[in-house]
Amino acid sequence: MPENKLVGHNYTTPDLIAKVTGKAKYAEDYRVDGMLFAKLLLSPMPHARVVRIDTRAAAAMPGVKAILTVDDLPPVVEGANLGEGIIASTLSERGLTNEPLYVGEPVLAVAAVDEATATEAIEKIQIDFEPLPFVVDPIESLRPGSPNARTQGNVWVRPAPAPASQPGGPAPASSGPKVEELKWTAEDFAAAKDGQLPLGKHTDEWQAGDLEAGFKQADLVLDETFVGNNTSHQPLETRTAMAYWQNGKLYMHCSTQSTMRTVSAVARWVGIDPANVVIISEYTGGGFGSKGSSSVFTAVAALLSKKANAPVMMRITRDDEHHIGRARPAMHSRVKVGFKKDGRITALDGLIVVDNGPYDVVSDSRSAGDHISLCYQPMAMRWRSLTVLTNTPPRGAQRAPGGLQGNALMAPVLAKAARKLGIDEVAIHRINAPEGKAPFGALNARGKQTYVTSAFLKQALDKGAELFRWEERKARSGKRVGSKVRGIGVAVSAYSAGSMGFDGLLVIKPDGRLMIQSGIGNLGTESVFDVHRVAAELLGVPWEKCDVTWGNTSKNVPNTCGQGGSQTTHAMTRAAHAAATDAKKKLQEIAAKTLGGSAESYQVANERVSSGGRSLTFAQAAQKAIELGGKYDGHELPADINNYTKKSATALAGQGLMGVARDNYGRDGTSKSYVAGFAEVEVDVETGAYKVLDFVAVADVGTVIHPRNLGGQILGGVMLGFGHAYGQHWVYDQHYGVPLAKRFYNTKPPTILDAPANMQWAALDLPDPETPVGARGVGESPVGAGFGAVVNAIAAAVGDEIFRRAPVTADTILMALEAGRPMHEALKANV
Repeated sequence: MPENKLVGHNYTTPDLIAKVTGKAKYAEDYRVDGMLFAKLLLSPMPHARVVRIDTRAAAAMPGVKAILTVDDLPPVVEGANLGEGIIASTLSERGLTNEPLYVGEPVLAVAAVDEATATEAIEKIQIDFEPLPFVVDPIESLRPGSPNARTQGNVWVRPAPAPASQPGGPAPASSGPKVEELKWTAEDFAAAKDGQLPLGKHTDEWQAGDLEAGFKQADLVLDETFVGNNTSHQPLETRTAMAYWQNGKLYMHCSTQSTMRTVSAVARWVGIDPANVVIISEYTGGGFGSKGSSSVFTAVAALLSKKANAPVMMRITRDDEHHIGRARPAMHSRVKVGFKKDGRITALDGLIVVDNGPYDVVSDSRSAGDHISLCYQPMAMRWRSLTVLTNTPPRGAQRAPGGLQGNALMAPVLAKAARKLGIDEVAIHRINAPEGKAPFGALNARGKQTYVTSAFLKQALDKGAELFRWEERKARSGKRVGSKVRGIGVAVSAYSAGSMGFDGLLVIKPDGRLMIQSGIGNLGTESVFDVHRVAAELLGVPWEKCDVTWGNTSKNVPNTCGQGGSQTTHAMTRAAHAAATDAKKKLQEIAAKTLGGSAESYQVANERVSSGGRSLTFAQAAQKAIELGGKYDGHELPADINNYTKKSATALAGQGLMGVARDNYGRDGTSKSYVAGFAEVEVDVETGAYKVLDFVAVADVGTVIHPRNLGGQILGGVMLGFGHAYGQHWVYDQHYGVPLAKRFYNTKPPTILDAPANMQWAALDLPDPETPVGARGVGESPVGAGFGAVVNAIAAAVGDEIFRRAPVTADTILMALEAGRPMHEALKANV
């Protein structure tokens, strides 16, 4: 919107100087007098039971102040409602355990005067373990007679929907998923040929449309198996925490994505009232989903601090981080897809096996199905899944959870279909792309699919093809020159892009400055500041006259969405818009009370509220608000705002004109964002090595709030997709159950040296019609397009039958080229 002065323009964020000068303080940078240091004792076994712990020698050491075991943690009451929709389960991870379920799971912790003493104390502790059966491959866990990852079983089973309650009767009791045993039969495995995924039993299923009729309409049917990769999150800042107690309150300096949303999580883990938790996290060195509400291991630092009666710093090493830092779950998939001659998908039948790790069930399987349904709009679709437990580190949401895996397994299928049908790859993506209020996913209770607020992916494909010069590059794709051959590829991806219903809070001060309260985490995305420029824009306040308070929940921040699921830009621009609208209305009312006339006749702009030659400055209006009191200065608050916001607003009452409101704007549909990616690669067929030469990404993310930041998010997400294609993956010793790739050099994330020399982005900048600012989130939608475009370009260069798993490494390509078929074990995980 060209009339905007702030929204849609680049600016210097308030934290930039601190970051580049080293003044920014992360959790590990804090020091307090008398502070102790904690170290974790990790399990050396993939599954075991602790039968004896002898800590006497360690406890007797000078400088050792406390030892924490699982017995010191708050008890778990099975089925208890913990708030925010969370039900307590004895199967959930707790931070310490007497039954470690993977190599590297913490068993106990020691606090001492320094890390050297704590480390020495760990070595003096004697523990006897009883080895238990284990499995590190989900497909092996499904074989008849194979071991289970947990004593209760090997798969997560969701309960059937509870029957509706009778009118006037009690609501049906809710129950969470259960761990049960499920094995495929020998016949299931025998029926799967040539590396196919067996079509055994599954636990979850949905269907939309007539699958049988869809396949009858198809001119081409492909049946493809693809094996994905487990990938650690690998944020540059590990999940360090420093905790201390003061007057009954816990002060927690931690690495978290979501400042305000971490309060209740830490309270649950520690077993205290959320009112007694203060979170300090001004800077976080990345999370990618693994620190949505920080980490359960913050409880270890908090409880050690309480036990030792001293502040405790628990610095997590890179080795520890590999174990406890979460990972994206791999998926073994098999999809049968029917295409018409023009490339339109008539039917899609999919089965996936999710490698869940040993703890709480992940939702990647459902997300994968939803985003496949959205991106490719099949006329009919059935989606079946099975979530299998393994004795490997816990999984969690990683940037585009499920979305990346869904795009990863489908991108090569569309490229292969295009070549078999003799049609253009961009065309096959375009004919299947969503548009308008596109439907997706399972049928709801009314027998209808959910639909999106808007989709302009076809336009993104058109713009990307033009920027990438697709037609020009297509002429040389697949042609060998010496030992090198180039290929081009295109892929699309989509992901969730916004929630709603949160609060905005701001105060116009008597000096005319705008004080904005932000509960958003500063995890590197800059949304902690970007979204609030909407409020400044609406009120007409220059950005240099705005003061954003962030990073400390004791400083009166409002109820805020979590920084995950790409929801912040959408949710919190709406909340900022609501708060600014409230402030604007109050400015008009105060002007009318003071100067006469109707409130509606007054205009708010340029730090003044004016009408017909009469005006008040914002500073004057703020002083009048204090004099009037009531709703104007925050002594009376809206009934519909969250109690958390009410508490913060009450603490700020009387300081100026308060704008405080809940986002009550409507929304027709689910908010999603989309990216079309285009890549050119060059493969050396004599070595199998390849590099990405050029990449273009075009995003459909609604109104652009901060262009430079948007570009960073798009290209950063693309680079994560590159990492999954290039080489990031776990390797496990299948016999002993121990990890063999634990460091950056083993499971290498992409660096700037892996980025193509030519890498550009663009955005359609078309407002979403279902949100007042028009903006949607962007953090996750680029990842699948990055992965898919690269692997499709590799296939265009060397052929569709070279790889059936990720990552696509040089040895994968070279061995397949020499043999004329894929040579790696078809279904083996973590190799």
